[in-house]
Amino acid sequence: MTYSLFSQEIVAAQKKKQTVEEQVMLDHLSRAVISDPEQNLITEKQGSAYILTDSKMAPLRFRKRTLHETKNGRDACRELIGFFFIHDQSLTVYEYRQFGKSRTTVLPFIQKHVYSHQHGRRKGKQYQLGDFYIGANLTFRGSDHPRLPESVKENALLTLRITNIDRVALNSLKTDSVEPEDDITNQEANDKLVLKAIQDVLKEQLHNRGVRILTGFGKYLQQMDKEGNGLLDKADFKQALKVFHLEVSENDFESAWSVLNGNGSGKVDYGEFKRAIIGEMNEYRKSFVRKAFMKLDFNKTGSIPIIDIRKCYCAKQHPQVISGHSTEEEIKSSFLETLKDACSKSDEVSYGEFEDYYEGLSIGIVDDEAFVSILRTPWGI
Repeated sequence: MTYSLFSQEIVAAQKKKQTVEEQVMLDHLSRAVISDPEQNLITEKQGSAYILTDSKMAPLRFRKRTLHETKNGRDACRELIGFFFIHDQSLTVYEYRQFGKSRTTVLPFIQKHVYSHQHGRRKGKQYQLGDFYIGANLTFRGSDHPRLPESVKENALLTLRITNIDRVALNSLKTDSVEPEDDITNQEANDKLVLKAIQDVLKEQLHNRGVRILTGFGKYLQQMDKEGNGLLDKADFKQALKVFHLEVSENDFESAWSVLNGNGSGKVDYGEFKRAIIGEMNEYRKSFVRKAFMKLDFNKTGSIPIIDIRKCYCAKQHPQVISGHSTEEEIKSSFLETLKDACSKSDEVSYGEFEDYYEGLSIGIVDDEAFVSILRTPWGI
């Protein structure tokens, strides 16, 4: 049964990708007709079978992934598929949307253009092939994209997280192009070492209390954000760490702050701060968290009523229920109580809050498949 469902998911994902590729190619050819009719005739003869190699196009699949950067949880689970064109270093992102069982639309989310990093060490530098890998963030200025949904444009900085990538196309393109390391690459490597050291210290402290601390920590930071722009200053973060008894030495804190406050503004996005010092699940684990959330979010609103979660959560196969130490109702009530502690609203859960819960749970689970099993069993995914 599990294998059958998994096979169906693979087929469905391939169909989505093919649908988007066809639309991108159609749009690309339409522009070619306007600019150069002869060029279009040549491209048409190549056909879609050569879209990955002859067109030098590396398909990259990534979603908008957010914790607290947007109040609209729906944006965190948008179906986005992007393409990087190596011949001119441009990229485009399309959104795949499904209505009911048969109706679908594919529309540009980010128009084809040459873009540059808008955040971090590489701010202002043009995107290159080496910038595309699973877990990478692509940043854009919301003001540059007037057709974006209003909930997305609320944020000055739009962040897209790459969750999957066409490795065959990527490896083929990497064979043909070599990008030398630069000083920024070395700086980024040092930044990762600084943050990894802090993450290791905090994970020891969070090992047996990760869920309650992380859910509460995220909610506390959100409440401190009086301006509602997702930014807090150094004193705010120090206070939050103290409240939740998360011990970070002064030297480590200052090292992390110099990495995160690279623009010198004195304020840092609190979602970014939390992920930087505590770390986060890998994208494989996150894919199942999103899958569970999207199954529960029947109306695709980005938030789930607590009453629906209660109806759908199944504790029959929970180890404590099987052993007879707890009843199904006790396990369900304990789960809901902890989850509700993370919520800014008492009657519903946003995607960010849902992910926070499983982020905390993930800390104490080393094996990826063991974590996935914990998600599959109660939610039936």
